[in-house]
Amino acid sequence: ASVWSENVNLALHVAPQLKAGVVWVNGTNMFDAACGFGGYRESGFGREGGREGMFEYFSAKLPLGPVVKPAAATAQSIERSESDAIDRTAKLFIGGKQVRPDGNYSLAIATARGRLAGEVGLGSRKDVRDAVAAARACKAWPEATAYNRSQVLYYLAENLSGRAGEFAARLTALTGATAKAARDEVDKSIERLFLYAGLADKFEGSIHQPPARAVTLALHEPVGVVGIVAPDHAPLLGLISLVAPALAMGNTVVAVPSEKYPLLGTDLYQVIEYSDVPAGAINIVTGRSAELAGVLARHDDVDGLWLFADAETCARAEADSVGNLKRVWTGNGRSLDWASAEAAGDALLRRAVEVKNVWVPYGD
Repeated sequence: ASVWSENVNLALHVAPQLKAGVVWVNGTNMFDAACGFGGYRESGFGREGGREGMFEYFSAKLPLGPVVKPAAATAQSIERSESDAIDRTAKLFIGGKQVRPDGNYSLAIATARGRLAGEVGLGSRKDVRDAVAAARACKAWPEATAYNRSQVLYYLAENLSGRAGEFAARLTALTGATAKAARDEVDKSIERLFLYAGLADKFEGSIHQPPARAVTLALHEPVGVVGIVAPDHAPLLGLISLVAPALAMGNTVVAVPSEKYPLLGTDLYQVIEYSDVPAGAINIVTGRSAELAGVLARHDDVDGLWLFADAETCARAEADSVGNLKRVWTGNGRSLDWASAEAAGDALLRRAVEVKNVWVPYGD
C-alpha cells in the first residue's frame, strides 16, 4: 500500500492503521533484501527479506514429543465422585462472562482414578462463533499500550500465585501427578506469565537502512484473533505457555483447553475475572478438540491458529485453513516439552506478531 501526503506526520499516522505487510510513504514498489515484504494482505502470508523473511525459511529445533490421542470418556466409564461436594458443571467463558453452551450439553470429566471430577460445557460451532465475535469486538486489549498489557499479565500471575495450591491439587487429582510435580507445573505456569509480562513492552520492532534515501520502520503488530487448542500434555502449563505470548503482543484469544483435563482451563475463569483483563481478550470454549479446531480453522475471522493435537487433527486443520490463508502453527502430531526454556520467549512471540515495513523517504 502507498500513502501520499505532503504532511509526513499525517502519513505516519495513517500507515500503522493500514492492513498491509508493506506501506510506502510518498512512493511505491521500493524493495531491499534487508527489509521484509509480504505477510498479510498480499498473495498469502509468506514473507521475503528481512529477519522475518529469514524465519520463514529457518526454524528453531523445538523439543518435541509424541501426542497420544485421548480416549473419549463415557458416562458409563466414569464412577461417581468420592467427594461429598456439590456436582458442578463449568460453563464457557465468552466476552468476559460465564455462559452456557448453545447446545446445553456437557462432558463428564474423570479423575486419574476414574471418578467423576466434574462436568464441562460441550462447545459447538455456534459457541466458537460467539467467542470469535467477542474477541474481534474487544478493542481495549490490542489498543492498550504494551506497558498496560504487561501490568495486567503481572496481575494475572499474582492472582494465579494466590491459588497455586488449589491448581496443584486439581492437577494431582486429574492427571495423577505427584504433589511435587503438580506444584512444579503450577510454579512454571506462573513463571511463564511473569516472563511474558516482562517481555510485553520489550519485544519491539526495528529500523532498517536500505541503500536509498529512506528508512524502513519494521513495526510489530498483533496478528489479531488467535485460536489456540491446548495440549493434553502439561495441561495447565501448555495452555498458559500458548495464551500468554499471544496476549502479550496484543492479540485476542479463543482458547480450547485440554480435552482430557479441561477443568484446569475452567478454573482460570475467576483468576481472569479478578485480573483486570478486558472482556473478550480471553475466551475459553471447552469441548472436543478436533471438532473445535476444525471450526477455528475454517472461520474467516480467525487470523491465526496454534494447535497441538494428534497428527490427524493437525493435518485436517491445516487443510481446512487453506481457503482463508490463515497462519497455522501445529506440532504435526507432536507436543513441545512445555517446561523447557525453548518453549518460551522469542520463538513464540515471533508467531504472535505481524511485521509491517513502513518506508519513509527523506531528502530532495
